[in-house]
Amino acid sequence: MADIKYYDVILKPVITEKSMAGMGEKKYTFLVHPEATKSQIKEAVEKMFEGTKVAKVNTMNMDGKTKRRGMTFGKTAKTKKAIVQLTEESKEIEIFAGL
Repeated sequence: MADIKYYDVILKPVITEKSMAGMGEKKYTFLVHPEATKSQIKEAVEKMFEGTKVAKVNTMNMDGKTKRRGMTFGKTAKTKKAIVQLTEESKEIEIFAGL
């Protein structure tokens, strides 16, 4: 396994209707590094966003979709998604504030 630093773990937030509905319960969804563990994701969120305290992390591996271009079939890249639940006394994450 590669040596992953906390700033390499979180790739980008996931902005969908379902993830936006979860923000009311302090659940935030991120695309993360495919080899990142739950403890690494927890550490990265707490270090990158000041004042946040993570209660739990749920992860899921997403297989690549099959795509076709003419007669040729291929697959898109695999991804890993993490849903981060913050504690009640934790601050909210500011990057989602204007959405």
